[in-house]
Amino acid sequence: MSTPASRALSWYQTTTALIVAGCLVAIVNFGVRSTFGFFTVPISDAHGWPREIFSFAMAVHNLVWGLATPVAGMLADRYGSARVLMAGAVIYCIGVLMMAFTETPFMFNVGGGLLVGVGVAFSSFSIVMAALGRIVPPERRSWAFGIATASGSMGQFIFAPLGAALISAYGWQNALIILAGLSLLIILFASPLMIQNTSSAPRTAGEADLTMRQAIGTAFGHGSYLLLVSGFFVCGFQLAFIVVHMPPYLTEHGISKEFAGFAMGLIGLFNVIGSYAAGIIGGRHQKHVPLAFIYLLRSGIVAAFVLLPVSNLTTLAFTISMGLLWLSTVPLTMGLVTVMFGTRYMATLYGFVFVSHQLGSFLGVWLGGRLYDQYGSYDIVWWLSVALGVFAFIVHLPIREQRATRFAPA
Repeated sequence: MSTPASRALSWYQTTTALIVAGCLVAIVNFGVRSTFGFFTVPISDAHGWPREIFSFAMAVHNLVWGLATPVAGMLADRYGSARVLMAGAVIYCIGVLMMAFTETPFMFNVGGGLLVGVGVAFSSFSIVMAALGRIVPPERRSWAFGIATASGSMGQFIFAPLGAALISAYGWQNALIILAGLSLLIILFASPLMIQNTSSAPRTAGEADLTMRQAIGTAFGHGSYLLLVSGFFVCGFQLAFIVVHMPPYLTEHGISKEFAGFAMGLIGLFNVIGSYAAGIIGGRHQKHVPLAFIYLLRSGIVAAFVLLPVSNLTTLAFTISMGLLWLSTVPLTMGLVTVMFGTRYMATLYGFVFVSHQLGSFLGVWLGGRLYDQYGSYDIVWWLSVALGVFAFIVHLPIREQRATRFAPA
């Protein structure tokens, strides 16, 4: 007699289809938010606002994204990733619509800052990867995490020119309305992942019987997890500083804005390659060693870029090489979380790691501006980024790549 778990799955419930669905969610999630920079000038000019208002809302959404990620992870671990992704899509859509119609800075911060931040967190690649981690066999998880991370960069590559084209063709307000509608595609793409909430879902074997509170408490008492959290802070610091402050750094060194934009775009393109490669490497070798060397390589690349004269050639070399290392930390970091703690509370425990990343992002952006205003140069922050990369290299080497004792299956 057949049981629901033993019946043949529909084509859209196969592992391949679920991975594709997760990647499509990541493409839309990252893609929509990657267009926001194109709205800085038209929204500021339309309302007569200084650019600080728009920038502050974007800073808030990044910080809220980080703080809301553990909450999203807890809900995904308790109620299923698909439901959280769908709820996030609705919140994301409302936030983008508020950006289009709000008339006051406060409400713009509520929409573009708070709601978009929550929506991005609830529909982000971390929730997607948690879903994939429960579906994909252990030997292929790191590869799946790399695919999901690369998809986010592909979303940036696809949506960034689309956002600019929509503004040119229809105006900024209509462009935001269209992008808000596109964010609801997440609901469609997340639908196959509902299998995790049905009796047809494959059971996750080898997981310890712990409550969420016990899992969180045990993780924060685990030395390797704390090292991972501290290292991911560095990732956020380095990336956010480069995204926000490298364009003006290039401009003041004689690089045209058009070439700087092209060079920055290469980061997203080459990140697709780097993230995918990191996923494959993490599936074949220990994860903490290549992760440590990614940070060390970043430090070497930044040091070389600062020491050499800034030119079109050195700029291209920097953005291409950094692109290869850009989010290649993510599949390896997520992979380490699953090795140490399994998949049952993966979204929650990775969420706390990601908070550290976003705190680093906030500090990298803020210090870049603060120290530039004080000293008239970005050199201090560039070298701080180098030093932090060496720190991250050191703290990742002692990580023990094994299941935490309390998380061992009974």
